[in-house]
Amino acid sequence: MSEAGGGRGSGSPVPQRAPWSLVAATAALCLVSATSVGTAVAAPMSREEKQKLGNQVLEMFDHAYGNYMEHAYPADELMPLTCRGRVRGQEPSRGDVDDALGKFSLTLIDSLDTLVVLNKTKEFEEAVRKVLRDVNLDNDVVVSVFETNIRVLGGLLGGHSLAIMLKEKGEYMQWYNDELLQMAKQLGYKLLPAFNTTSGLPYPRINLKFGIRKPEARTGTETDTCTACAGTLILEFAALSRFTGATIFEEYARKALDFLWEKRQRSSNLVGVTINIHTGDWVRKDSGVGAGIDSYYEYLLKAYVLLGDDSFLERFNTHYDAIMRYISQPPLLLDVHIHKPMLNARTWMDALLAFFPGLQVLKGDIRPAIETHEMLYQVIKKHNFLPEAFTTDFRVHWAQHPLRPEFAESTYFLYKATGDPYYLEVGKTLIENLNKYARVPCGFAAMKDVRTGSHEDRMDSFFLAEMFKYLYLLFADKEDIIFDIEDYIFTTEAHLLPLWLSTTNQSISKKNTTSEYTELDDSNFDWTCPNTQILFPNDPLYAQSIREPLKNVVDKSCPRGISRVREESFRSGAKPPLRARDFMATNPEHLEILKKMGVSLIHLKDGRVQLVQHAIQAASSIDAEDGLRFMQEMIELSSQQQKEQQLPPRAVQIVSHPFFGRVVLTAGPAQFGLDLSKHKETRGFVASSKPYNGCSELTNPEAVMGKIALIQRGQCMFAEKARNIQNAGAIGGIVIDDNEGSSSDTAPLFQMAGDGKDTDDIKIPMLFLFSKEGSIILDAIREYEEVEVLLSDKAKDRDPEMENEEQPSSENDSQNQSAEQIISISQAVDLVDQESPEESSLNSHPESLSPADSDDAASLSPSEQTSNPTEDHETTSLDGECTDLDNQLQEQSETEEDSNPNVSWGKKVQPIDSILADWNEDIEAFEMMEKDEL
Repeated sequence: MSEAGGGRGSGSPVPQRAPWSLVAATAALCLVSATSVGTAVAAPMSREEKQKLGNQVLEMFDHAYGNYMEHAYPADELMPLTCRGRVRGQEPSRGDVDDALGKFSLTLIDSLDTLVVLNKTKEFEEAVRKVLRDVNLDNDVVVSVFETNIRVLGGLLGGHSLAIMLKEKGEYMQWYNDELLQMAKQLGYKLLPAFNTTSGLPYPRINLKFGIRKPEARTGTETDTCTACAGTLILEFAALSRFTGATIFEEYARKALDFLWEKRQRSSNLVGVTINIHTGDWVRKDSGVGAGIDSYYEYLLKAYVLLGDDSFLERFNTHYDAIMRYISQPPLLLDVHIHKPMLNARTWMDALLAFFPGLQVLKGDIRPAIETHEMLYQVIKKHNFLPEAFTTDFRVHWAQHPLRPEFAESTYFLYKATGDPYYLEVGKTLIENLNKYARVPCGFAAMKDVRTGSHEDRMDSFFLAEMFKYLYLLFADKEDIIFDIEDYIFTTEAHLLPLWLSTTNQSISKKNTTSEYTELDDSNFDWTCPNTQILFPNDPLYAQSIREPLKNVVDKSCPRGISRVREESFRSGAKPPLRARDFMATNPEHLEILKKMGVSLIHLKDGRVQLVQHAIQAASSIDAEDGLRFMQEMIELSSQQQKEQQLPPRAVQIVSHPFFGRVVLTAGPAQFGLDLSKHKETRGFVASSKPYNGCSELTNPEAVMGKIALIQRGQCMFAEKARNIQNAGAIGGIVIDDNEGSSSDTAPLFQMAGDGKDTDDIKIPMLFLFSKEGSIILDAIREYEEVEVLLSDKAKDRDPEMENEEQPSSENDSQNQSAEQIISISQAVDLVDQESPEESSLNSHPESLSPADSDDAASLSPSEQTSNPTEDHETTSLDGECTDLDNQLQEQSETEEDSNPNVSWGKKVQPIDSILADWNEDIEAFEMMEKDEL
């Protein structure tokens, strides 16, 4: 998964087209200074407030970095919920995410140049000494070539760049003698065997100790890699060559970029997401600017800036023209098929595309940058964070948020380009949300679900490498930084490389290998850099005028007035839309109506029929809405046997000392008792019931009276447990799984079913926790005795009264104390929903359970069912969901499918080849696209 970044250099706006022969120091990296834009609409932020926010960023970094060094180092990353380090092989595997971990103190290396940017030079010098003393790059571990390059090699080079800068200033690092550069060179040679392919594209993974293909290497059999994985090497590898004089690194990275360019789709000038490293065939033929491709485009432009090679700029401009022609649908950026670029490949966007407005600033195309950034900000204001993926109508597609920095990056570059204090207010919002919702006693925890506010035991290294760097620079004045940031370019991981490398060790041939360009609109390239005369033509309200129409784009995402149009068409004699209950798969007229509504019909090998709806293929917007309604009705029909209402996950939030609401656990709901989504949350202290299984009258009613009872799963029905604790006076109940070690990272979330009888007598709320989540509460009871929790449909703000008890003057002490106390809590809680084979064993208990996501699973195609298990296929509407649709849509549950649902049912039908003939090519493409993984 690529982590897209951004970059910036020095210079002044170019009033005419910049000659492509200009070197990096005077080329495209010339942002408009804040003072040159003119009067901004928003009230200017005072220097005092900017300094206050900058200091707040410093304190937040200290909280994250300090807890990593205290509780995790020398491990690669901090697990902030359980206050310990994440060591590869000692924690449950998270799949590809763990390929970034190489037992080389990843977070420390990734944070090196951040320390200097934040003026922590003493800490930087100490950190460099620790890296040189403790870090081993010769570990028997398989790592991602891409992640190791951008995080570790980039981190070492960024640290070296600033170490020699400090040494030249004469106060710090006087002992330094290029040790970090020597480590970077060692790592570079360890990565080179990955390029041993006929194409020159690198293998996606390599063993740091044994390389590729050796029996001990346990890698080298892969055939595919992502475009960004192969195309995001040139900055680090070229910098390594320029620093050391060893040209081999830049040569290998250039060869990989040349191959990707030659394999672009010639008619559209787009590239796919994944490619075969041996044959060069595109494996996934969808194209966008998000996950899998993002930093390939970024590095083409920045390679021109850093290396001064015209061909990189020519290639970027060619791709950029295609992006703006096909993918950009302001303010949206939607994936398309490389062979059919007028056809959207999916109806959702991933969070990684948030880097693109920043890249557009570097390009000098400000208007679409402002538009896309504003759209993303509206989504963030709905959910506090940017969901990992969201649909074109701004519903949550994947609910996780691993504290990604791309939006903060684009905010920084837009502020530098416009000087508009509006972007300072955006940055202030990001700071407040991080402190309010992600901060925990041992650092900052990723969000498991932005809808509920639940946490994941994860703090990625890029959070320290990028987020705090961009936020600090956003509020810093030039005199607040001890060096000139304009003399450096940012890599995709926000590491700093000096622009003077463009004239150093230029032994690489700069032959222009670019060829076969399509005729481009020259007006697209008239301005290499943002220029005030063009971007803000005598109008200080320019940026505001672009943002204003998008202020309510999320709230008003649903089509207005369509129902009225349909009513008028009915009066004129048009037929009412086809209803799911009337549909017959053997009726040619019905199939023709489906095609008009953008619904494709597929016959599966097992005799089932599958429906897939793509609104973009509908004959009109009215037909598209009819198609969506038809699919929603079909989902309801296909799940009639499961009468239990599908409910979203709930939250258990620990609000007592020392947690103060910072720890949020994902809980399964119940199909009986108080519905927390419709009633006020329940708050109370917890107490264990006796007997613990809650299957008989409680023997300790005085202990659970007025409290939330903890009971163990098993031996009787959930409803029986609820009645027993309710009769004892409990105000709520938490059922903890008796399957030791179970967690939402290894099993799908469940909702507790009733006992087949009338459960209206159960008035208290009931929630279900897996074993690992439940153990956090049980361990907290053993540690603190009095533990208070909040049962709700989503996490609430922290208790202000409890927060006020913490004295600001001793904040670090209290945090350290909390961290020491929480470290005794047992294992991490990775709150990532997954489909798992263990589901059947979990269902072996007497009580009846039904998966909370069963509708989704039942309606998925086989290709979707075998995709990344951490994907969240559920789509939930935002708070501002439209309400003027017909009654059928008003009845829709929040847990229904998104605008691209699939429905399967068991009735066998005869093939209808004549109707499917026109759809086969599109269906093949869609089947490939629906394997999308972030």
